Parts: sequence; C-alpha cells; structure tokens
Amino acid sequence: MALNATEVRILGCLVEKEKTTPESYPLTTNALVNACNQKTNRDPVMNLIEHDVSSTLQNLRDKGLVETTRAANERVYKHKHKLGGALDVSGKGLAVLAVLMLRGKQTPGELRTRTERYVHFADLDEVEMMLGRLAELEPPLVKNYGRGPGQSQDRWGQLLGRDEEKQRPRARPNAEQRSELQELRDEVAELREKLERVYEHLGLEP
Repeated sequence: MALNATEVRILGCLVEKEKTTPESYPLTTNALVNACNQKTNRDPVMNLIEHDVSSTLQNLRDKGLVETTRAANERVYKHKHKLGGALDVSGKGLAVLAVLMLRGKQTPGELRTRTERYVHFADLDEVEMMLGRLAELEPPLVKNYGRGPGQSQDRWGQLLGRDEEKQRPRARPNAEQRSELQELRDEVAELREKLERVYEHLGLEP
C-alpha cells in the first residue's frame, strides 16, 4: 500500500481509538491531531499540525481508507477508518497491525502486552499465529525482522508504510565534488606508494 508515515499514524490512531475509546469514536480532526501527537504509546513521537492531518485525511479518503461524515445534530465532521474492509482483516489481526503502526517493530511478547487495551490473546502462541496469518496474506501485511540486540524473541513490523530510507532521494555529487573526490583518491594512492617505499627501505613486510 506504500503509505507515508503520517498516513500510517492517522490510520493507527483511528483503529486504536475505535477499540479503546469507542464512546468518542469517530474522531474530530482536533481529536485526531491530539491522538497522532500523543507522547505515550507512540514511536516515533510526532508533532503534526491540523493542516498536515487534514491534507492527509483527504489522501486517505481518495484511497478509500477513511470516511468523513457529519451527523445532522453535530457541528463538526468526524473521521473513521475503513482499514479492516480494505485489507480484509478484523479483530485481533487489526489490533496487532494498529499497534505495529503506532509503535514500530515489536516482539510477540510486547504485542501481547500492548494489545491488551484492544483485545485479549490467551498466550504468545496465539499472537505468533496471528502474525503468521498476517505475513501469509498476499501481499503480506507484516514481516519478521529477526531478533534485536539482547532480545530473545523475533521482532515483527508492519508493511503498510513505505521504506522511508529507500524512498529518500540520493544526492549525486556535482562536478566540483567529483573533482575533490578524485584529488583525495590520488592523494591516498600517493601516500600508499610512499609507505611501500618506506617498508622496502627498512626491509619490512607490509
């Protein structure tokens, strides 16, 4: 789906609030901004403004992932996600996906703890089974990234967001930079040649 970071954050927040605070769901734009910028249960922490959220909501509506409505007795528009229908995922699968969207790569143990506000997993095996199902979908929605330093469990991450590092344009050196680079290479080659002569003069092996 190649969603950008703001799109992933907004969808994650809408799923989270639907499950954890159903009495205030769907969300107003202001409530959604606050949810996106929470300091807890978020990694990374963001600092989005209303314009960022409003423009991104339009993109998500165009993709069929968000619906915006206003009831006859209400003065403001409210937003709800359509992620479950778009991905054919619901319940525990959607909860796992939302937590990964909001908090980045996590182990099954972390996911079991952090989805408690949404759903109940009986044990780690059930979490791992759900991750396996999400990974077997076509296209897959999650990926096993292996163990991190000091971790005893594999880390899993969601695949809805584009790889920001790969998407970042790589700057090509201009003519001046290429000239400087060549000068450095020539200087290194000259130093190597001098060092080899020193070794030879002293009768040493490099």
